[in-house]
Amino acid sequence: MKIAYAGTGYINKVHAQAAQNLGLELTAIVNHKADSMAEFGNRFGITRRYETVETMLKDGGVDALVVSTPNYLHAPQTIAALKAGVHVMVEKPMAMNADEAEQMCEAAEKSGALLMVAHCWRFDPDVLWLKEQSSKLGRIIRTKGYGVHVHWGPSGWFTQRQFAGGGAMADMGIHALDTARFLLGDPKPVSVYAKIGTYYKDFDVDDTGVILVEWENGTTSYIESGWWQPHSDGPEAATQLYGMEGFGQLFPTRVEIRKRRPEALEGMKEERIEVIDAGFEFPRKEHCPQSLYDAQLNYFVKCVEAKQLPNPGGLEGLMNMKVVDAAYESSRTGKVVKIR
Repeated sequence: MKIAYAGTGYINKVHAQAAQNLGLELTAIVNHKADSMAEFGNRFGITRRYETVETMLKDGGVDALVVSTPNYLHAPQTIAALKAGVHVMVEKPMAMNADEAEQMCEAAEKSGALLMVAHCWRFDPDVLWLKEQSSKLGRIIRTKGYGVHVHWGPSGWFTQRQFAGGGAMADMGIHALDTARFLLGDPKPVSVYAKIGTYYKDFDVDDTGVILVEWENGTTSYIESGWWQPHSDGPEAATQLYGMEGFGQLFPTRVEIRKRRPEALEGMKEERIEVIDAGFEFPRKEHCPQSLYDAQLNYFVKCVEAKQLPNPGGLEGLMNMKVVDAAYESSRTGKVVKIR
């Protein structure tokens, strides 16, 4: 498989390293900055270099494109590649808004090329373990999750609305949002209530957010997003599941199962708690290790080879964008926003 890269920033270097680790062919790179493109190309042995995705596509010889550019470029670059029959893995957030995300999904459906959204936590061993264990918790009543940078935040285009669309909610909160949705079995969102603002830095995007999402299965998710926060109760994508029969959490990863005592033990406490520890290291040496991205890209490649719709695909990315849009609207209006 011949893979091209749009963008030369930190995360695309991680994706390119994943391709090298998997033995794939790194074919072309797209960036408007010649020096950045040269550094990226030299590091990964990529000789084909272009200023635009359209120019690269005209030359052909590319099977898949990884889009990790500023958010405002996600939709046009992805749609151009899909229309050319090139499969795409696009970084989160999928687009600037849900309208763009819908256009991307339509382009994939019409072309037959595959579209995957890089919601990386779906490939994390801890997350996969908790998803497997979650059936033991009974009906999940609520979840709590975190997408927060403590004493740190990004700079550059991330903090500019015209390029990013949104701030910490779109950048970090979406990790917590997608992880909760994945653990719940990808239910559709019904409504959103949010309080989002900018307090810690002079940005025209948000650095703080609290979001409540109601899902079609009756579960409510509470999500915190933020940059430059003084504290967070958990690292990126840390999630807690509160079920009728138990409790589960990520980072540290474990479950607590409520066990009813037999009738013969009447007079004692009605219940006992069985704790199952996942056995994963916490805190990790690296919270977002390279292996996470290797697994993600490997899955994308297998989907392309098998002509199988990926999950997270365009639909998963679109559902997340609908929640993000609704969160910003709710915070602006002070009202609960219903999602169609």
